Amino acid sequence: MTNDLFTILDLQAETAVSIPSDSILSRTLLKTADLTVVLFSFAPGQELSEHTAAKPAVLHFLQGEAQLTVGDHAQGAQTGTWVHMAAHTPHSILAKTAVSLLLILLKS
Repeated sequence: MTNDLFTILDLQAETAVSIPSDSILSRTLLKTADLTVVLFSFAPGQELSEHTAAKPAVLHFLQGEAQLTVGDHAQGAQTGTWVHMAAHTPHSILAKTAVSLLLILLKS
């Protein structure tokens, strides 16, 4: 077995956490030279205000409903929504329900 393998056998179980009503939880699942994978869990009504990432990023919504704004474009996001953003793209997330998502930061 090499260090090149990383497995999560039940990603849905990773999202089954109790989120305090006024919180956003984050946990780094994987960090390598090429990518970082972070699991975010939002309580309903919580917001990650507009910000940018220094690297290209993918948002993969695992559960819930949110308002996602990327640049000047606002759209709904739900279970299964998948978004790729170039580095330095402004974005924000407002959770309408409890939301879990993966943030995948890619090597520039």
